[in-house]
Amino acid sequence: MAESLVKSFRRDYVYLRELHNAAAVIDQLAAWFTDYNELRPHRGLRMRSPREFRRLNPSHSACPV
Repeated sequence: MAESLVKSFRRDYVYLRELHNAAAVIDQLAAWFTDYNELRPHRGLRMRSPREFRRLNPSHSACPV
């Protein structure tokens, strides 16, 4: 799962911007996480964002681990 998140972040956020060092990437992380969790649709969640999916499916909101 973590590998998928990293792949998505690189493809959808890092590679689309001209960020020349790690500090520039770190400065953007909070905004990217907000977008990823609140706005970006996910195919595995029926094209909903994770927050929207959890709001509509409260039985899935508890972490099983």
